[in-house]
Amino acid sequence: PALAQLVAEQAAAAGGGRFSLGLSGGSLVGILSRDLPAAAAGPAAPGRWLVAFCDERLVPPEHPESTGGAYKVSGAGPGRGSSAAPSAR
Repeated sequence: PALAQLVAEQAAAAGGGRFSLGLSGGSLVGILSRDLPAAAAGPAAPGRWLVAFCDERLVPPEHPESTGGAYKVSGAGPGRGSSAAPSAR
């Protein structure tokens, strides 16, 4: 929860401007997909977030080594259907 809260606080501090977030894979996928949707509400809502996958491999999204694919499968990636999830915009 502490990492998700820190991300949400920084996003809210952007004051409606663009908030950029670089995501890596590994254990971070599980942590953020569990904690970030609840933390990213109100002024931290991800409508103006720019999300980049920092260690993305050159593989299709459905490949097990795809960071973007891991977030999508976890429910925290683009297409989740909730405005509280990080999205690549």
